[in-house]
Amino acid sequence: MSVSFALGLTLGVLDLAAIAWAVWRGRGVAATLAWIFAILVVPGAGALAYFLLANPAIHRAARRKRDLVDALRKRLVATPVASPEDVLAVCARTTALPVTDANRCVVLAEDAAAFAEIEQALATARHSIWVEKYIIRGDQTGRAFLELLTERARAGVEVRLLYDAVGSFGIPRQQVARLRAAGAHLVKFLPMNPLRRRWAVHLRNHRKLIVVDGTAAFIGGMNIGDEYAGRVRAPAMLFRDTHMRVEGPAVTQLAEIFVEDWEFATGEHLDLPTVTLAHGDAVVAVVPSGPDQRHNSSAYSYFTAVTSAQTSCYLVSPYFVPDEPLMRALCAAAMREVDVRVLVPRSNDVRIVAAAARSYYEPLLECGVRIFEYLPSMLHAKTLVVDGHISIVGSANADVRSFALNFELGLAVDSPTTAAQLTERFEDCLRAAEEVTLPAHQARPVTAKLTWRLARLFSPLL
Repeated sequence: MSVSFALGLTLGVLDLAAIAWAVWRGRGVAATLAWIFAILVVPGAGALAYFLLANPAIHRAARRKRDLVDALRKRLVATPVASPEDVLAVCARTTALPVTDANRCVVLAEDAAAFAEIEQALATARHSIWVEKYIIRGDQTGRAFLELLTERARAGVEVRLLYDAVGSFGIPRQQVARLRAAGAHLVKFLPMNPLRRRWAVHLRNHRKLIVVDGTAAFIGGMNIGDEYAGRVRAPAMLFRDTHMRVEGPAVTQLAEIFVEDWEFATGEHLDLPTVTLAHGDAVVAVVPSGPDQRHNSSAYSYFTAVTSAQTSCYLVSPYFVPDEPLMRALCAAAMREVDVRVLVPRSNDVRIVAAAARSYYEPLLECGVRIFEYLPSMLHAKTLVVDGHISIVGSANADVRSFALNFELGLAVDSPTTAAQLTERFEDCLRAAEEVTLPAHQARPVTAKLTWRLARLFSPLL
């Protein structure tokens, strides 16, 4: 038997085993077909990718997380809002977190100013700093952030940092060591360790949360890096984003999410801070979501918000790969003569996602949805504003990954003030965007359309 024949036979057996396992597991028709396509197109490598990225460790970890959340979330004490708006009510039902009022929400729309406010809050922390981030880079912003945490830990502040093992792979190791030496607690979320059957590469913590002294929280789309903080030389390399500062009862629930994730990662139980009061106008539903949920709260909140829209619906998503329910909701809203606008970046840091996104344009445009592409730089904000009073802000993109695989975190806010701030931001971005029209989109070269459609085949995996 020749070496080439033996190798071919081995790859064939591996491919057949991967396809059989994918069919047996039955994790959705679209995802199963996409994996089979990938396995057949790239023999051997496609099968290895399947066993690496879609193995049962994902579901074991998800079940473990769900059991923990079910146990911890019962202890929350809050005075729920009597009759919240439909979107917030759905969020409460899917998360078991009551809707709260009297919150103060401030939109942080300018990246440099947002980081300045976050750094000021950290520098003045007196008791505790809890941080949960997907990406912490080893650049100027990342090093300054870690140095600030180190200084606060040396000052006696309780510092806890939970960072994603994949997203923050480049975190500076020397600064991590100094931070630990200063007394801070640092933990990776789901480190990849085959000896402990932890190969759930797909199952990532995409949440961005900072809780300071249990009284203020920062949440949204911003990671820790120069491109998010406005510290890059070339404007085109900026990541224009949106974050939010929150005060009030919702902060306790955000702290609860950190406590759950910390205990999931470490086994260590933390006490919740006392309920904080604020004098704001915002009714808030905290929206954690992930594969541990029986009904993904991010997916349900987006769908409910769009379907409930009466006059306007403004969606911003950097990675726009909508699932079928969201596609139908957007199209149906436009058919009801709701002013539906979708804003995405023209230049995307993940090219295959940008290509897949354009494959969704035509059916949306045909239904009356207006699509705009932001031109100056990468648009990284994830926001939705409906009818001038309901807003969703957080880490979840309007894509399959955020609605099925990632752990995400956001807020659904009923507040005309917050909605007005986000609408102003949206309109400002529109002035630097170009509208995609149906005739122009249909006139694009056949090669471009073929690229879009090929990329779309992988959309359940993106």
